[in-house]
Amino acid sequence: MSAEAAPPHTAARGESATVAAGSEPPDDVLARLGSREAGLTEDEARERLASVGPNALRTHRVGAWAVLGRQLKSPILILLIVTAIASLFLHDTTNSIVIGVILVVSVGLGFGNEFRAERAAEALHSRVSHRTIVTRHATLTEIDVVDLVPGDIVHLALGSVVPADLRLLSSNDLLCDESILTGESLPVEKDPAAVAAGASLAELTSCAFMGTVVQSGAGVGVVVATGSRAEFGRIALGLGERQPQTEFQNGLGRFSFLLLQVAIVLTTLIFIANLLLQRPPLESLLFSLAIAVGITPQLLPAVVSTCLATGTRQLAKQKVLVKRLVCIEDLGDMDVLVTDKTGTLTAGSISFSEAIPVDAATTADEVTTLGLLCTELDYDAHVSAVGQNPLDSALWECPAARSFQAGSYRRLALIPFDHRRRMTSALVSRDGAPAMLITKGAPEDVMRLCRDVPATAHSMLDQEFDRGGRVVAVATRRMNGQTTLNVSDERELSLAGFIVFLDQPKADAKESLDRLAALGITVKIATGDNARVAEKVCTDLGIVSGGTLSGTQIDAMSDEELVVAARQSSIFARVSPEQKGRLITALRTSGRAVGFLGDGVNDALALHRADLGISVDSATDVAKDAADIVLLDKDLGVLADGVVGGRRIFANTMKYVLMGTSSNFGNMFSAAAASVALSFLPMLPGQILLNNLLYDTGQLAIPGDRVDEEQIVAPSHWDIGFIRRFMLVFGPISSLFDFATFALMIFAFHALPGEFRAGWFVESIATQTLIIFAIRTRKVPFLHSRPSLGLLVASLGVVAVGIYLPLSPLAGVLGFDPLPVPFFLTLIGLTVVYLVLVEAAKKWFFAHLAERPQGARRRSAAHHVNRRAARFSSPKPLRS
Repeated sequence: MSAEAAPPHTAARGESATVAAGSEPPDDVLARLGSREAGLTEDEARERLASVGPNALRTHRVGAWAVLGRQLKSPILILLIVTAIASLFLHDTTNSIVIGVILVVSVGLGFGNEFRAERAAEALHSRVSHRTIVTRHATLTEIDVVDLVPGDIVHLALGSVVPADLRLLSSNDLLCDESILTGESLPVEKDPAAVAAGASLAELTSCAFMGTVVQSGAGVGVVVATGSRAEFGRIALGLGERQPQTEFQNGLGRFSFLLLQVAIVLTTLIFIANLLLQRPPLESLLFSLAIAVGITPQLLPAVVSTCLATGTRQLAKQKVLVKRLVCIEDLGDMDVLVTDKTGTLTAGSISFSEAIPVDAATTADEVTTLGLLCTELDYDAHVSAVGQNPLDSALWECPAARSFQAGSYRRLALIPFDHRRRMTSALVSRDGAPAMLITKGAPEDVMRLCRDVPATAHSMLDQEFDRGGRVVAVATRRMNGQTTLNVSDERELSLAGFIVFLDQPKADAKESLDRLAALGITVKIATGDNARVAEKVCTDLGIVSGGTLSGTQIDAMSDEELVVAARQSSIFARVSPEQKGRLITALRTSGRAVGFLGDGVNDALALHRADLGISVDSATDVAKDAADIVLLDKDLGVLADGVVGGRRIFANTMKYVLMGTSSNFGNMFSAAAASVALSFLPMLPGQILLNNLLYDTGQLAIPGDRVDEEQIVAPSHWDIGFIRRFMLVFGPISSLFDFATFALMIFAFHALPGEFRAGWFVESIATQTLIIFAIRTRKVPFLHSRPSLGLLVASLGVVAVGIYLPLSPLAGVLGFDPLPVPFFLTLIGLTVVYLVLVEAAKKWFFAHLAERPQGARRRSAAHHVNRRAARFSSPKPLRS
């Protein structure tokens, strides 16, 4: 039966499909949806997808009008509009037209670059996908969640993010975290039994809701609502979407506030001074507004967008997907990486090694069979790797699995694996014989529940750990006819033996670790494995360990003690999800910028608490949701490439910021002083804006500039104090040469207002454009650090245009008079001296003033609370 042919829903008025399905028996829901426990066929699913659409709340599409709207909301552009209107009101039509053209060009450049950045984000967004396991035509298969349709049979496991609203058909100790939907902090127990009609969402235990997380157990359900028709979708669309601010955006905000402070003080003083000199109030206001606009880098949003878009495309080529472009600053700022061991330091391809019985009465094949009986999938489904954990998959590939006779066994009950118990238990009967409990899991936890553990078992276990093997213990107990199972039954077990798996260190892991160390990043290992296994892997890779902490030791420490111990230790073994979260908090409290790389449900809390959450494309849904960065390859080498790329992007952004603040501040200060000292305005408002736009346009080539290696070997960050100091040192140097130009024009050339403005316009364009070659590097430009060809051509082109304009047919319209030839010869000398002086000042500045004061790396509370506040309830403490 197709979706169109399904009987209409009989929900009460205003009642959702999910709420109504929760009060119906499962068989009735299946019948109404035209589905069955064997699932839909591919043809049925295809028809329904065409009818109801993809299972998505929104498609990530670029809206040209939305981008244009953001451009027009810019305070800088509003200042330009006010200035143009004021010019028109003063009957200064020429100036109004010039400002209008500048306004259109500025909006056009900003729109073009931000639109391209949004397109880049759209392309990246489409590469991050979530998968789910469904039954289609009686076969388990894995599909993208957007392809789910009503009637699909979905399988939930530990760590799954529920992909749609489901009416549960069966469950096994299923607990779901529904805090994102209901606000309830404790996980909710789920059961397929129908609930009373009219139940609230919190009481709807027979359903699993889109966006909630499986905390433990497993379940199977039929999809009753997808996309915006799901409960989460209805709420999300009603609330709208507003992405939280990242630290990069907060840095831009602080920088903009700094410029606003300077602009307000400077323009107010200019306006008052001109009024005291009895100049026309409207003309004084117009000039003051031009100064305010001139001191702000008009194309900062465009340059930032270009830097981010260019960089993220490069990162994507290196298999690093940034979920939000502005998270790049966090990537460059990271100086501690906490990572799991499997798949990063090791190959991640787990293979069965051997089964070891603990006594002569048990054979290795019997231990293996017990392990096979304690896997979570049905025995006849083991041929499919879909939904299995890597250890179980490897176990089913061992030789003994080939002779395993599934038909001889019947599973009566199962307690799935969870990260608190770290074990799985199954109640199994063979050929009608009394049931037997089989428990499989972490050796320390299983052996703690055993009685009479042979003395040799501990030495066997230590030997395997020292070899670097991943070991699982198997134990049993006769159950005397019992047909149900709960956690309290996991007691008085008899240890049968150990199953050993191998996961060899990656061939290139040492090289990747060396690269991260060279980038100033300290790598620490957090693993659920035994400490000896982790230490063996680190030894094989040549890692010098600073010490090992176990989960038990972490629990025994106070927060203050853990801060000290976490800073010193390199390996954290047998750690739970909560302990990983405490470790991240402790490391951040000591003032470090902490990244966490994880891919499992047990990593979600740590991913949330880290400054930068990093996951992989093959990770669980909850891990990918909690992460900021997704790696297409679980490799520390790929991450190192991403860090370098992030630092390059940030370094190029800072070049524009430093150039704009220093030269803009200097030139506008010069204009302010000259407006008071001279009997005429040193530059008309339109000329100031044209000057600003011209050199800003040349700097759009900065995102493609080369970056010195010295700028990527240390974490990068916003530092408003550094920017302020840079502005106060290099701004006055720019003003000094402006004043030299003023003196030259008045006393040497006896310039009239039109000549004076032309001369200063040309000198200003030359000095503030060419200074980028000094600012872009701490080295000697051109000799020790070469700019990109694009930046060189763009900068020289802007200077050429600036020199041409006073000589062009537009000179009269722009308010310029022709300049004498000797002026240009003098200009060359002034520019050379200026650049030499800037080089000397640069050397002194970086030797004495570049360092930040202690504690300047503190992050804003908003960054940590907002970044993923909707998903987890625990707030992020401030780094100290």
